[in-house]
Amino acid sequence: MTFEQLISEPQHLLLKCISGSRAQQLHLPTSDTDIKGIFVLRQQQLYGLHYVPQLSNETNDEVYFEIGRFIDLLSKNNPNIMELLGTPEQSVLFRHPLMSLIRVEDFLSKLCKDTFAGYAATQVKKAKGLNKKIHKPVGEERKRVLDFCYVVEGNGSIPLQEWLTQHGYSQENCGLTNLPHFKDVYLLYHGEKLKGIVSGEQANDVQLSSIPKDMMPQGVMNFNKDGYSVYCKEYYEYWEWVKKRNEARYQNTLSHGKNYDAKNMMHTFRLLSMAEEIAAEHKVIVQRNDRDFLLKIRSGAFEYEDLLKMVAEKLERIDELYLNSDLPEMPNEKKAEEVLIQIREQFY
Repeated sequence: MTFEQLISEPQHLLLKCISGSRAQQLHLPTSDTDIKGIFVLRQQQLYGLHYVPQLSNETNDEVYFEIGRFIDLLSKNNPNIMELLGTPEQSVLFRHPLMSLIRVEDFLSKLCKDTFAGYAATQVKKAKGLNKKIHKPVGEERKRVLDFCYVVEGNGSIPLQEWLTQHGYSQENCGLTNLPHFKDVYLLYHGEKLKGIVSGEQANDVQLSSIPKDMMPQGVMNFNKDGYSVYCKEYYEYWEWVKKRNEARYQNTLSHGKNYDAKNMMHTFRLLSMAEEIAAEHKVIVQRNDRDFLLKIRSGAFEYEDLLKMVAEKLERIDELYLNSDLPEMPNEKKAEEVLIQIREQFY
């Protein structure tokens, strides 16, 4: 079954809802409309080799979970899946009568502390990551191995490039040998028929040369290999982020001047509040009563450090709530399986 087939054969649907910010009442006029739902695979496909767990359109803003996949994720207290069951009535576009067999309260457990609050922690990490990227941009011209090499001089060291310039040498006419017992430290030579310090512009390490017995070293060089590795990772992550970032969201981040991803921080607080509500009220509340507060976060009304303090306070409260909660430790997997079988039998 394909996405197009499911849309043209809606008899396989169990649920279709408006989801995301519009269901949460956190949308802006420019927000997309996300659709999520549940379907039942054709019986012959279920019995065959090609199980289809999920279907979506090209932009991924319309996603449907096969009932088996849905129940599996529900029994793991996946936040997106549990939110789907808590969708407010005005956002439900279609609900099959068999959906009455799935009650969200039957799946709530202390695992929600890890899934909801844990997912919120990833949003904090994203916000921190953006904060770092804004304050520490990585130059577009990629540094080379030679930029992380230094030559001992006097009581200190100087960059290799500067040393080469002082002596009128090129790296291609230099060679290295290991200096025993010193990690990433080399004897540095200059002369004809040496291999060079690196093999070329794209090299990711220095190289060694065979040195004539009578040739004396010109200096001692260190290659800061760890520093180079860290730089390469940061360079790749930064420019991947530039390539893939949502430019409108990024410009909004710059416009409010707080240097964090306000949308990520808004969802952090939404998920933390939902984790609290699950422990205290045994409910998954999708449509937010704290809408004004959350939208203030999205607009950049708070300082980043103040938000982090509030996150820490919420996490402390959540720990206490779940410690004293009468929720089961984990969802009842046997009951989840029974519900899945009952739905399939009645549907087919």
